[in-house]
Amino acid sequence: MNRIDAAFARLKGEGKKAFIPYIAAGVPGRAETVELASLLAARGADVLELGYPFSDPMADGVVNQAAATRALELGVDDDAYFAMLADIRARNPELPIVVFSYLNPIFRLGLRAFATRAKAAGADGFLLVDMPVEEADEMLAICRELDLRFIFLAAPTTTPARLNKILEVGTGFLYYISRTGITGEQTRFQDGFEEKLTAIKKAAGLPVVVGFGVSTPEQVKAVCALCDGAVVGSALVRRTLEDRPWAEVRSELDALATALIAPAKEAAR
Repeated sequence: MNRIDAAFARLKGEGKKAFIPYIAAGVPGRAETVELASLLAARGADVLELGYPFSDPMADGVVNQAAATRALELGVDDDAYFAMLADIRARNPELPIVVFSYLNPIFRLGLRAFATRAKAAGADGFLLVDMPVEEADEMLAICRELDLRFIFLAAPTTTPARLNKILEVGTGFLYYISRTGITGEQTRFQDGFEEKLTAIKKAAGLPVVVGFGVSTPEQVKAVCALCDGAVVGSALVRRTLEDRPWAEVRSELDALATALIAPAKEAAR
């Protein structure tokens, strides 16, 4: 069984929700990325989104944009990314890992070539922010062949017809964006968020998780009361960009991860 499917099946049986951290591969360094991924897994992360850097991450806010730029400056290319992915997999055999990126870097190498290398390195699925469901047939076929999951985004503005198509062909889980706009920490959810999420959860045959702006334990708790899990990215990535000793940053990330993961583990279905 694909590790993503296995994780959600386990969580359902345990009456818990998924905590899904996003980290930027290569920031603040390659060894630190592997260490952080393993720390998150040890604290109870259920799926890891490992960001592949792109020069024009239009869906991301200033934090994740800065992380992508930093990773590119540090030389994170295909070889470096797959090496980090392989190291994370070696240290965490059961951790589901999603390649999170944009279409351009994957298309440059070739969809099949990139997917094949990702699978060999230990990936379990893809989330390509700017690949619309209407143009995804080739990638979906490749993922089916390689037993990789392809995860789509849905937004408050997604039409019912388009949502139905996403739910028909998407696999792994559905990533629901908590607001229109870009990633980044926020103090409140968009108006109508709860009603729209509840409706999507009712219609979906896939697990539904929420991201974009989820950054505090209270927000993780609120999200997990309505769906199958929460994605946290910017709150973690922001700290990896700080110019401080890694041991100090790591300690802070450890405390933050513990606080963020707890509500997902306490949530009952």
